[in-house]
Formats: sequence, C-alpha cells, structure tokens
Amino acid sequence: MDPVRIGALGAARITPMALLRPARALPEARVAAVAARDPERARRFAARHDIPLVHESYDALLADPELDAIYNPLPNSHHCEWTLRALDAGKHVLCEKPLTANAEEAERVAEAARRTGLVVMEAFHWRYHPLAERMREVLASGVLGELEHIETAMCIPLIVPGDIRYRLDLAGGATMDVGCYAIHMLRTLAGAEPEVLRAEARLASPGVDRYMRADFRFGDGRTGRMTCALLSATPLRISARARGARGELRVWNPIGPQFWHRLSVRTREKRTTERLSREPTYVYQLRAFCAALREAAPIWTPPSDSVANMRVIDAVYRGAGLPLRGTGS
Repeated sequence: MDPVRIGALGAARITPMALLRPARALPEARVAAVAARDPERARRFAARHDIPLVHESYDALLADPELDAIYNPLPNSHHCEWTLRALDAGKHVLCEKPLTANAEEAERVAEAARRTGLVVMEAFHWRYHPLAERMREVLASGVLGELEHIETAMCIPLIVPGDIRYRLDLAGGATMDVGCYAIHMLRTLAGAEPEVLRAEARLASPGVDRYMRADFRFGDGRTGRMTCALLSATPLRISARARGARGELRVWNPIGPQFWHRLSVRTREKRTTERLSREPTYVYQLRAFCAALREAAPIWTPPSDSVANMRVIDAVYRGAGLPLRGTGS
C-alpha cells in the first residue's frame, strides 16, 4: 500500500519528535509537505528536515490533493479552527493535545468528524505505548483488590519567558499543556468520568496557571487527584499511582517511557517491577494513525474521548475560579 502522505501545519518545535522521526521509522507514513505563517521559516524547516514540498500558506497546504492527512501542532487556540478546516478540505487529522481550547470546541470537532467520516486523533501518544495497556491490565486483573484512589502527576520545568504556553490568548496554562495528560491518565486508569471536588491554582499571570492540583470523585466512590505544573517547587514529576484494598500500582514516567520508566506492583504477598518497550510512544501513535486511515483500525483517542477530557479540564478551571480557555469567561 502507498504510504499515508502527511502535511505539517507550522514549523513547531514538537514536530521533529512527534512526526518527522517516527515517519522515518515507518514505511507506511511520509511527511510530504509543510507550511508556516512565515514561508521563509517553512523553507528553512523543510531544508533542515528533508521535507520535499513547502506551501506558501496553511490554506494552500490544505488544498494540496496529494496529501491524505494533516498534522496540527499549532497553538492550542488554533487547534479547533484548523482541524475543522482540514476536515472540510477532506483531510484526516492528527492534532496535538489538547484537541481544542474547551469542551464546546471539542464537540464541534467531534461533530465534523462524524459528518465527514474522516479520522481525527488527539495526540496523547502515551496511550499507544504498551505501558499504557499494561497499566490497565494490572488494574483490571484484581490483584490490587477493590480500587480506592488514583493519583496522576505531570510537573516539568518550563522557564522560558514569553513561551506560548503562558499566554491566555493562545489557550495556555499548565492544565492545558501538561495537566491534560494527567487528567487523561486519570480517566483512562479509572475507566470512568470524574467529578471535580476542588481545584487550586497558582498563577504565572492573570488567568494563566503555572500549577494546578485538583481532587476528584467517581460515581462508585473512588477518589482521584491530579497535579500538574510548568513552574513549581517540584521541578520534575511524571507518575501515576493507583491504590486498592490489597495493594498499589506505581508507574514512573508513563508519558515518555522510551527515555526511562518503571512499573511497580506491591501487594501484601509480593512486589514486582516491570519495564516494557523502549520504542518511542510517537512511533506507536503514528503507526496507529496510519492503520486507522489505511485499514479502519480503531484508535484510543478519538474525538469522543477528547470531548470528555476537555469537559474535565473546563471543570478544573471552573473549580479553581479561572476562565475557560478560548471563552474569556
């Protein structure tokens, strides 16, 4: 079969890791074109990464009949608009997380995906790695007993003045950038949707969180907590923990297990430690995206899941007394 031909919207810093390197490892994918707001920047980017074609605008990229799909790594505030435009142009979309700036926008994308029958995948790459499925298997096995509490965290240091992730007008904030991962892990491990009990933010500027902690409750009585930060007293913490009546699951670095990770299960009887594949999460993700296009294979992060995740993100911002991204209220 011919490879899936992908065009990149923008020359974002994440694109080499999330798209270009995985595409080189997969015969079923080919990055065929790029466009940026500044055409000269796009030309430099294409030359550096051996992308054969540069379009002069985003619209020209979307109109290219030789492209099957679009990768959208634009700022959060632009995800909805350009994903919808790509769908209207007949292109499948791999969109960076979070899919949109808020749940209402996510619902619009989900409806457009249903209407067009095209694939939209939110780039929660961690979910496509075998470590994610192994975490779910441990919880489903009953080895921990009745599940009582789940905690997830993603805290990273981002000390870059003027970075777009600190801009409210571009739908920035810690919860949008790294908290979306922690919330997605929490929902995935629980297999259910949580209610926000309370949320506490620390701000980088008016309305923009640099740190967020939120407590949750599930319908069956289980509890949860999410912690995320771009700037806090905890410079680096990427983890998941699930506690049951008979034991505990701990996972270090479930987001980037290709760099290093560890899964530990401790019960009253024994303790075990596992490590799984070191193949990059982004390779697994792009492989799944191509399989969805070529073989109608299912994906783990469809728009319906994105809507649910954005609803929790919106509820966390409301709980912390902060405006929803993209709405001003």
